[in-house]
Amino acid sequence: MPTSDLSPAPRRSTVEYIADELRSAVMSGRLAPGTQLGEADLAERFEVSRGPVREALQRLVSEGILQAIVNRGVFVSELSVEDVIDVYRTRAVIERGALEIVMAERREETYRALGPSVRRMRAAAERGDGPGVSDADQEFHEVIVEGSGSPRLIRAMRTLLVETRMCLGELETTYPALGAQVREHEELREAIRSESETKAKALLLAHLDDAVERLVAKRAEPVA
Repeated sequence: MPTSDLSPAPRRSTVEYIADELRSAVMSGRLAPGTQLGEADLAERFEVSRGPVREALQRLVSEGILQAIVNRGVFVSELSVEDVIDVYRTRAVIERGALEIVMAERREETYRALGPSVRRMRAAAERGDGPGVSDADQEFHEVIVEGSGSPRLIRAMRTLLVETRMCLGELETTYPALGAQVREHEELREAIRSESETKAKALLLAHLDDAVERLVAKRAEPVA
């Protein structure tokens, strides 16, 4: 193929760059729930005019990551227990749909693709690194959805994973034993390779149901 037929790699617009940076800051906890975001401050930090900042903020508001309050400003969303339940309920729909495609068309490829996140999860658990286990956990679920090849499922899942991180906050993981968290994912990975679709879906849904139950129970604990 002649080089003249090649197109340059697509570049992120300024709005996409700002939105991605803010989304990443929320997901990593650098922007905590309830933090107010000012257009002027962000414009100065990113060295841009207010226009792209305003558009990026509006995009994240539409995703539910930020909340616009009339006459007050824009804030990082604070998720209630009801929000937590809704996030995981929606994730179950997205991940179940992705798993149906994976089980029908891409079992072996997805099994292999899940290997690195499982290995990172196991290594983090062995050194007692809860946040590392949690990061690998979320990567595992993102890989399942990416295995579907559906751009819309993938796009929806990425927003939900940011909200999942917001749900976890500083808890990072709700598992009393990190090894149990690893084993659940290893079992699901093996099911994707060799079990029926019914078994794999049952493991996935049980895992997500258990996760939301533990998270809601943790939030209900009194603050020391």
